[in-house]
Amino acid sequence: MATIDSATAWEAIRKPKEFTTVKPNLVDYQRERARFDWKVIEDALERLPKGKGLNIAHEAVDRHAASHKANHLALRWLGKQGEVKDFSYADLKTETSRFANLLKGLGIAKGDRVFALLGRIPELYIAALGSLKNASVFCPLFSAFGPEPIKQRINIGDGKVLVTTPRLFKRKVAGILTELPTLEHILLIGDAAEVAEFKEAKDFHALMARADTEFEIPATDPEDMALLHFTSGTTGKPKGAIHVHKAVMQHYMTGKYALDMHEGDVFWCTADPGWVTGTSYGIIAPLLQGISSIIDEADFDADRWYGIIQDQQVNIWYTAPTAVRMLMKVGKSVAKTYDLSSLRFIASVGEPLNPEAVVWGNETFGMPIHDNWWQTETGGIMIANFRSMEVRPGSMGKPLPGIEASIVRRHEDGTVEEISQPNVEGELVLKPGWPSMFRGYLHEEERYKKAFKGGWYLSGDLARRDAEGYFWFIGRADDVIKSAGHLIGPFEVESALIEHPAVAEAGVIGIPDETAGELVKAFVTLNAGYEPNDNLLLELIAHGRKRLGPAVAPKQIAFRDKLPLTRSGKIMRRLLKARELGLPEGDISTLEVSE
Repeated sequence: MATIDSATAWEAIRKPKEFTTVKPNLVDYQRERARFDWKVIEDALERLPKGKGLNIAHEAVDRHAASHKANHLALRWLGKQGEVKDFSYADLKTETSRFANLLKGLGIAKGDRVFALLGRIPELYIAALGSLKNASVFCPLFSAFGPEPIKQRINIGDGKVLVTTPRLFKRKVAGILTELPTLEHILLIGDAAEVAEFKEAKDFHALMARADTEFEIPATDPEDMALLHFTSGTTGKPKGAIHVHKAVMQHYMTGKYALDMHEGDVFWCTADPGWVTGTSYGIIAPLLQGISSIIDEADFDADRWYGIIQDQQVNIWYTAPTAVRMLMKVGKSVAKTYDLSSLRFIASVGEPLNPEAVVWGNETFGMPIHDNWWQTETGGIMIANFRSMEVRPGSMGKPLPGIEASIVRRHEDGTVEEISQPNVEGELVLKPGWPSMFRGYLHEEERYKKAFKGGWYLSGDLARRDAEGYFWFIGRADDVIKSAGHLIGPFEVESALIEHPAVAEAGVIGIPDETAGELVKAFVTLNAGYEPNDNLLLELIAHGRKRLGPAVAPKQIAFRDKLPLTRSGKIMRRLLKARELGLPEGDISTLEVSE
């Protein structure tokens, strides 16, 4: 872990604050782990009437609409041009029932895949929940995807329905329509005259207007497929991770314990639903708790974001490290012009949160930013820094109740050995069986089997566990740099570089070297007020050596205007390496379009 300059800043966040008004849901971590039972979580959910099973949409919407929360604000949509649309739980029940009936009228049944290629507009959320209500499978796509990744995913997923807009359809889908053999229905959201231009499509709003507002959810087995999320590999085609309705138990539990959701809260998850976080926590988890969610259509803007927290009185804010670093780049002074006192809890996910960002959060918001760890495959948060616990900057925290995590060493014969000693680096693994665990990679059974070994799910992430049970991220197994006998995690080097006031973001890779095997090379972007030059280059190299020592510090540093990031905020180190060495770039469909 990188060193934090200020001992005072560190100590300020080592112990959680005492909150007199809202007591944390998880107060005694060890006690809760010892007594935890998934049956208790299951009993907190209502389940479908007449013994018809478990359905995410029923738990997230319909049960609240039939209770005292019927008129409680469920979603508030903030449009790019200042528009505001509110949906109560009763409103959401009506609209999602319309969409479920719409699908049923088209002959779309249980298990059929419904794809959405949309920005963050209300219809996206209605389509997601309405698909789940119909026991169909919801499959989100980033609106920034180009034709090829759209084609790949729809074909892998055997997509029958695509919900999109006339603009996106014309630009990205019309030209590949003949290459989508399973696609039966295209629903366009937009002006009627604009939609009418496309004879192969149907008018979403016209069909919704004719659809019945009452819908009886069909029998839904907890193991029925509910969500299909695609995750990119370093090479080859994307993988479709299958999630089932039973995942709702994980979404409910983690919303309560990891994100500390309470009655009456206003919650804002900045993630796009094209990413698993934007579905699990931007849609499902807050609705399960019966609280209010903010949806912002616009892209990142520091003043807009701070204004949303202030004006909407946001209590819980879930965002990504890239967004945090962009806010850091803007500076604390901007945040100080807004009243952010409504905030009670801030969490981050996507890429490990650098220690400096945790300290910055404490100095800027009066509370640390709580990092947590999970993957597309896990479906929900697995390891977290909890509100009631000491935060250790740079750590991903401790496993959730009901989750068993460990560190293992893989051997050449394919076996794995659990490492019991603290602070030994190895692969982070999880004991299978949690409710939101992915049930397969669609059409790739062998690939799925390879993700499990020796009674563990192999995450592919390298980490260590300290003596107190906190887990610390080192890097992806295929990102780790082997230099002169040292195993170097890029995250550690990146975190140290970001401590320098000139550095906004850093990406670190290993490049071939005849003597050392690999040398550490860093790519950095700079904060406002700094210019790339030889003096700054030497200063950064010296800073790295001072922080990390000569064996770990970068030997080469290159300045960049922008680093390649995924839409979920992860630095694409393998893309940096491919471009540096002239190697194939692999699947870059999740790359930010502005890169």
